[in-house]
Amino acid sequence: MKIRAGYKISYDCPQPTPMIITLSVHPGRRADLVTEDALYADPALAPNIEYVDGFGNICHVVQAPAGKLSISSDFIIRDGGEPDVVAPEAKQQPMEALPVDTLVYLMGSRYCETDRLSELAWAKFATVPKGWTLVQTICDFVHEHLTFGYPYARATRTAFEAFDEGRGVCRDFAHLAITLCRCMNIPARYCTGYLGDIGVPPEEAPMDFSAWFEVYLGDRWYTFDARHNIPRIGRILIARGRDATDVAITTSFGVCNLVGFEVVTDEVVDDERVIA
Repeated sequence: MKIRAGYKISYDCPQPTPMIITLSVHPGRRADLVTEDALYADPALAPNIEYVDGFGNICHVVQAPAGKLSISSDFIIRDGGEPDVVAPEAKQQPMEALPVDTLVYLMGSRYCETDRLSELAWAKFATVPKGWTLVQTICDFVHEHLTFGYPYARATRTAFEAFDEGRGVCRDFAHLAITLCRCMNIPARYCTGYLGDIGVPPEEAPMDFSAWFEVYLGDRWYTFDARHNIPRIGRILIARGRDATDVAITTSFGVCNLVGFEVVTDEVVDDERVIA
């Protein structure tokens, strides 16, 4: 299958403002691109610096001018059309057997306070069989405990605060599940990307970027999604990191106000756009 995806995001800056933009399709999916995933700006920007960060994500450094700036992309990508892998047999490795590059995903981070949730995690999940069953049980708990709603979005909410408040958006579902997995010695990392209503009934809410997470079981990473809590089709990964800090779509070094935000993720049939 083919998916057409893209965004148009607008900012208003009182003065010239440096920004780091993390919106390009992840290198692991670049080979699937049918058309170029290029960053366009209006007004046009001076040549930007493109680099790959420490987590393997593609980032751009730009200088936003004073006034309004719109950035956009529109591309088509191939997708296998298969739902997220389900592997109930996947085992949890003891810490001493884990690859060293996964260990950072066991530690607390800006939005994932393992120290504040460790006691809760062990009280709730200590007797659950390790491995896939444990991760799915954590997802079930988060899915039931948190109430989803766009009005509940707050950029500074942590995993502990999400648990305490009992509500949030997809990033909060991911942060809480990640934190509980880390507390139970399962490496877990935050993911952001496109996720349209492909293969499921369409939602009335406007399309947005989505957050999910991956855990390391056996000898590989697996995708989990505590918000939807079912395997989904058509994820297009943008970035991975410890939490939302590492994969923010834009990080501005100065005052910068968001004034416009549009995201699309549509299945393409017979070279025409079909709203999923």
